[in-house]
Amino acid sequence: MSDLPEHAASAPSLTQDEARARAELLEVGSYEVHLDLARDEQHFDSRTVVRLTSRGGRTFLDCKPRELRSVTLDGAALDVGLLERGRLPLDLPAGEHELVVEALMAFRHDGEGLHRSTDPADGRDYVYGMSFMDAAPSVFACFDQPDLKAPYTLHVRAPESWTVVGNGAATQVAPGEWELATTPPLSTYFVTLVAGPYHVLREEHDGIPLGFSARASLAGQLERDLPELLALTRSCFDEMHRLFGIRYPFGDYHQAFVPEFNAGAMENPGCVTFRDDLVPAGRLTRGDAILRATTIAHEMAHQWFGNIVTPRWWDDLWLNESFAEYLGNRVAAEVTDYDDAWVHTAYSRRQWGLVADARPTTHPVAGNGAPDALSALQSFDGISYTKGSTVLKQLATRLGDEVFFGGVVDHLERHRFGNATMHDLLASWERAGAVDLGDFVDGWLLRAGPDVLSHERGTGSLVLTPPAGQESSARRHTFHAATHDGERWSLTPVETEGVGRTPLAVSERPVVLDARHETWVVAVPDAVTVAGLVHHLADVEDPELRAAAWNNLRSGVHEAAVDPATVVEVAVASPPVEDVSDTGRHTLPWLLGHVVPFAPEGSLARLHAAFTTELEDAQAGSERQLAALRAAIRSATDESVLRGWLAPGGLPDGVEPDLALRWRLLERLAALGAVEAGELDQVLAAEPTTAASVAHARASASRPDPAAKEQAWRRFTGEVAASNYELEASGVGLWRGDPEVSRPYVERYLAELPATSSVRSGWVLGVATEAFFPLAQLPHLPDDGAALVQGVEDLLATDEALTPPMRKRVLDLHDECVRRRRLAARYPRG
Repeated sequence: MSDLPEHAASAPSLTQDEARARAELLEVGSYEVHLDLARDEQHFDSRTVVRLTSRGGRTFLDCKPRELRSVTLDGAALDVGLLERGRLPLDLPAGEHELVVEALMAFRHDGEGLHRSTDPADGRDYVYGMSFMDAAPSVFACFDQPDLKAPYTLHVRAPESWTVVGNGAATQVAPGEWELATTPPLSTYFVTLVAGPYHVLREEHDGIPLGFSARASLAGQLERDLPELLALTRSCFDEMHRLFGIRYPFGDYHQAFVPEFNAGAMENPGCVTFRDDLVPAGRLTRGDAILRATTIAHEMAHQWFGNIVTPRWWDDLWLNESFAEYLGNRVAAEVTDYDDAWVHTAYSRRQWGLVADARPTTHPVAGNGAPDALSALQSFDGISYTKGSTVLKQLATRLGDEVFFGGVVDHLERHRFGNATMHDLLASWERAGAVDLGDFVDGWLLRAGPDVLSHERGTGSLVLTPPAGQESSARRHTFHAATHDGERWSLTPVETEGVGRTPLAVSERPVVLDARHETWVVAVPDAVTVAGLVHHLADVEDPELRAAAWNNLRSGVHEAAVDPATVVEVAVASPPVEDVSDTGRHTLPWLLGHVVPFAPEGSLARLHAAFTTELEDAQAGSERQLAALRAAIRSATDESVLRGWLAPGGLPDGVEPDLALRWRLLERLAALGAVEAGELDQVLAAEPTTAASVAHARASASRPDPAAKEQAWRRFTGEVAASNYELEASGVGLWRGDPEVSRPYVERYLAELPATSSVRSGWVLGVATEAFFPLAQLPHLPDDGAALVQGVEDLLATDEALTPPMRKRVLDLHDECVRRRRLAARYPRG
């Protein structure tokens, strides 16, 4: 069963050449969009009026309907049968024109287009729009490219119990009838609509009307978190206004927490959409709060970088994401209660970017060679976000705020409500006083791949190795190294340039490279350092240094330069439970999924014992206690221990039982084969929330039962419907439990993956490709994974088998298989 609208599955993605030609031909004056969301639960009516000016010539309109009912050009009917693969050809004489398109559109369930979902908690339906990357034409007819901006006016009919918000301020003019204010010029991918029985709260700050909304079943959480959300929003607005000196220009600022959202958030002007797990039902840890704060600041930064001025084409994606990532973290750290935001980022984003940059699919930060929109979607990765943010932070330090923001403001004012390129921004920086930016552009923006930095004990020097195929790094690295003298850690400034050796005599002391995350480099610790961390990581009081030590270890394992057995020793001596969210989301999954399978037998039990000791020693009610408990659950192999915690009153004093913790226990029991499907069903029926439905899907697929694995697989092939979140959870669960039970799906993945592009597209297609990939099977295969690697290579060699989102994920996962096999060969488990 396909979730794709008609004309969408085979629609070609717009190429840069096509976009350039269409932009030279057209100027779009305005869009007027009428949407009837009250028609039925599967479809909505869409009527679009486009006013434009043509220089005369042939082009096409983008539209992906269930049924194209009529198209008129200046009052004359056009042949709707000419619509092919989402494109309607047009022959436009020179002059002004009016296009009117009436279509029947389909609600989607994959987080794109106009997404509709049912809240299992109360059975109510909710809708939101995600027009990003080829999805806008499944909502309204348009010229779908970032540099054909125009004002939008929306008219919406919805069920009378629904509330409607969008890019422009919404006014209810009659029961079920809503008019939205005309917006400033927007790119098509920013157009959104949030409609349903949402719980809406309204406030104001500095003349800006503020709104917050979430599903009715999350009303309590939204009310609980409103003071925090308001404080963050107000502080961030004040700081953005101070930094830019340009007022927020999009009227209302609504922040909607919506269900089943693919990304973390989307910066739609006037109506930002967020994943609604940012208003969690359970305990909000500091790590959760930092993630929410940086996300709010990130999306607000986009209102200037991305929304006021938008990249002309996707090869300048960094002009959106790198800036928003840098400013989001900086603003959150400087003007909110979360001055440790950069530490959180070090755990949560650093390895994401470094690993992506070391993959065969790496690309430059800027000028990333996006030939079409679908290819560009693959560049929304750790390079565009984390690497770009890091090098911008370096540049801001180098230039100083006066020059850095002086250039930014010049750029925003010159191209206000328009589009621009990297060269436009560089020219603005030069006007502001920046000189000699060539090394920054060539070394950091246009050169792909990370340098690798290691310490050579024999020569007492640092060795800098450029990316494969490059003779020189062409980058200057300025950072601090941390060494331990037997009593304390201390920092030493270091500067390297080019390839070669830089003196750094540390005797036999452990050394943590790039200890403040000041440069962009794969820092690999040597054996002396790793052994020293076993004894001295616990001495680290600086959280940034501790994060750097873990990042050094993670890079070392990724480069097959650090023995997993020694990493286990470090983790046993200094369990990574310093932050409940960063541990649970990043360090712990890496330890259990990447290190333990290649470490000696018994490593999991040793880690579990260490986490249990931390749990017993932690202060009741502390985040460290909760982190230790979560880690102990993930590493437990004794059913009786898990059942003890699951029983009423069985949790340690200070830990509040909640639904999320109950499902963590059930998921682990499921992977151990210690829970039946009926028990999982009963728990879900008792509290049928969205989060519980996702956890149920993951737990069900984790059970080492052939029927459970087959059910998960049928979700992958599209035979069984699943939300985007449930689909990913099923893929994760498929490979948990006894590897013998899921082994048949290794070959099935290679054989059946290509066909899944007929049942899903875009973001969720890439997510499913990765979630169901049999990476977790690698350590358990009888031939050390050689057949899997060969099968992946054969699949990649079939030119037409994989779409771009699938090909990139499979290429990256092939690289990960090769790296893990190299790690296993170099450090046998013994």
